This record gives sequence, structure tokens and C-alpha cells, in this order.
Amino acid sequence: MLSRIDLNSDVGESFGRYKLGFDERLMACISSANVACGMHAGDPSVMRRTVEKALSLGVKVGAHPSYPDLQGFGRRTLDMGPDEVYEFTLYQMGALDAFLRARGSKLTHVKPHGALYNDVYKRALKGDRTYCEAIASAVKDFDPSLWVVTLAGNVTMEIYASLGLKVAGEVFADRAYNPDGSLVPRGVKGAVIEDVEAVVERVVRMVERGEVEAMDGSAIKGLSFHTICLHGDSEGAVEMAERIRKALSERGISIKSFAEP
Repeated sequence: MLSRIDLNSDVGESFGRYKLGFDERLMACISSANVACGMHAGDPSVMRRTVEKALSLGVKVGAHPSYPDLQGFGRRTLDMGPDEVYEFTLYQMGALDAFLRARGSKLTHVKPHGALYNDVYKRALKGDRTYCEAIASAVKDFDPSLWVVTLAGNVTMEIYASLGLKVAGEVFADRAYNPDGSLVPRGVKGAVIEDVEAVVERVVRMVERGEVEAMDGSAIKGLSFHTICLHGDSEGAVEMAERIRKALSERGISIKSFAEP
């Protein structure tokens, strides 16, 4: 059983007058925040406020770069070459880091968003390392001390590590898994688990036994991970996050960023 674990969430995804999620309450439950950088959501004002709130709570801040897809919330695959993936990733890290430096802090990690996150590991599974290498190059050129967050148990963990980066394997509290360890696409019924009790039980099983039940009922075993993603844009998200944190704390598991010693 793990003695410590990081809880992360994607935040700062409002835009202008449009508010998405429950960031302020959610950030009280997590140890790492992945902040949207303006390409799928977020704007300069939202980014600044999100950074300031996270820092006030002692939450580590990471960039959440995406395909440039505001209309599709970054959940659509775009036909981009590796150079473009590098450029857009570097651009977004720089934008968010400016707000952190203005407050005497800096980025700790990078976690690609949505379709970009999925495309990186799907391509890698087929032997195409170009997207993974593009993101790794952007991170190394910006700050090689940053962590990269990627799907636990996936080949991308090995690729990033082989390129000299620190890697945090991630599991998802409320997302259904295929038997091969990949995430069930959001468009499939049951891809997002909304039952709070079921999600809490899944998280406890992950942490205590290193396994999770796949959508077909089989068990995915031998999970090695550093962080658990809690989604904050659904009904009951805050209650779910609070219940998960409480369940872990009751078992003596400390909530601490993977970036901390």
C-alpha cells in the first residue's frame, strides 16, 4: 500500500464570462493543479486568478497544454506535425509560468490536455514516438527539472524517462478503463463514473492493491503510479474529491505532491 499520493485536477478552464468547474473548493482537496493555458480554455485573467489561488493553498502548479481548440475544448484531434506540438507546448508553458514568476514561484510539472494527452500515448503504442519526443523537447528546452504527467503503465512513461525527464504516472478516479489499460473514450456510455461511492472504492483499491477494474469486469493489476486525477467539472465533483481525500487520510495515506521530496 502506498504511504503517500498526489491528487491532481485540471483547473482554470473558465473563459471570459463563462465559468466552468468549482476550482476554489476543489483546490482545497488537491496537491497539484494543472492549469489551462488559453488554447482549450482559460484566459490571462483566469490564469492569473487560478495561479494565485493555488499558491495561497500551497498547491503545486503545472501547465495543462492543449491543441489550439477552444471550440472543441481540446478534445478533438488536430492534424499537427511534431514541430507544431513542440511550439504550442512551449508557448503555453511560457504563458503560465509568467504568472507564477510574477508571484515568486515557478512551474513544477506539465500534463497535456484531452486529445493531445490521448494522442501522445496512442501514437506511442503504435511505435510513433514523435509527439512524445516533441513534448519532451519542449519541456527540456524550457526547464529540464519539470515533471511530465502521463498515463500510468503506458509506454510513454518509459519514453519520457529515457529522454531524461522525471515522470509521474497518473491514474483516473472517475474514468473507466479498457482491459489494455487505456481510457474508455468519453463518448462511450459509462466512460465517466458518477457514483461517488463507486469512485471512492476504486481509488482505495488502486492505492491499497495497485489495481483497478476494467469496463469488462477484469482486473488491471500491477499499477504503479504517483498521482490520481480528480475531475472538477462534473456535478458532485467537490463532494467526490472531499470523500476521496478523507478515505485516503483515514488509511494513513498522506496527500503530497510528487514534486516534493
